[in-house]
Amino acid sequence: MKAVQIDEFGGPEVMQYRDIAELTPGEADALVEIQAVGVNFTDIYSRAGINPGPPLPRTIGVEGAGVVRAVGSGVTDLREGDVVAYSSSQGSYAEQAVVPAARLVKMPEGLGAKEGAAAMLQGMTAHYLCHSTYPVQPGDKVLVHAGAGGVGLLLIQMVKKLGGYVFSTVSTEEKAELARSAGADHVIIYTQEDFADVIKDATNGAGLQAVYDAVGLTTFDKSISCLARRGYMVLYGQASGVVPPIDPRILGNGSLYLTRPGLGDYTVTQEELRQRAGDVLGWVLSGELKLRVEHLFQLAEAPEAHRQLASRATTGKLLLIP
Repeated sequence: MKAVQIDEFGGPEVMQYRDIAELTPGEADALVEIQAVGVNFTDIYSRAGINPGPPLPRTIGVEGAGVVRAVGSGVTDLREGDVVAYSSSQGSYAEQAVVPAARLVKMPEGLGAKEGAAAMLQGMTAHYLCHSTYPVQPGDKVLVHAGAGGVGLLLIQMVKKLGGYVFSTVSTEEKAELARSAGADHVIIYTQEDFADVIKDATNGAGLQAVYDAVGLTTFDKSISCLARRGYMVLYGQASGVVPPIDPRILGNGSLYLTRPGLGDYTVTQEELRQRAGDVLGWVLSGELKLRVEHLFQLAEAPEAHRQLASRATTGKLLLIP
């Protein structure tokens, strides 16, 4: 079967589209025929050697969706033919993957593999950010950076569903329209305005209850400055680079909170995983949550998908199709 693997860490050019051996599920696993693969920043970090992972050579990717083709002898809640999705198992850039059955979520009737691969990682990330890391309350004012990105568009919609007021940053007017269409109340084009100054003026200096920041290096300091007393700085990514070490005393001006959450810690148990995924997929099915899939690439085009994602010129979700 075909897969995209790396033998060394580096840029997109290190990814190799090649034949690998057929896979066999273990006792607690399922063999999934992959029909759609989610492309995420964590894949870029894995390819570059920033994220830990299995030994090289390594098949890239942690998010996929497709059809169960076989199950291990200990699996009782899945069967051949089930359409499933997942977001926390290595090796999704391939025609097939062996995935622990406990990490698979059955797709509800009416949704397919493309919706699953588009919704799982980014949808559950948005879910835990505004429901658990900082649970948004009606009337809260928050900032969502990269509001036209995959997580950003979903997070804006979820914060609005919870009754929050959303400031969002984007780089262009085209992206601003996307953020507004998702429900953002005040969109700031950061290439034209200083987002910290705009927010201070708009809140009369009171600041925000939370900042959801996946950009990192170029936004971190100003994001901190936007917070209200006892506000939450939620740093969940580093698209612009790693934030350097900080002096914890910067949090003392307002008794601020700083957290660096990750999806794995908010889907520890099968119950929590399926509850979050169930919420997200249920809202997609009902139309309460709108997905935006901007580009479909063939599996062999994975290097180009990485280049486009890293350029931060894309919006919504990027998928690979084996």
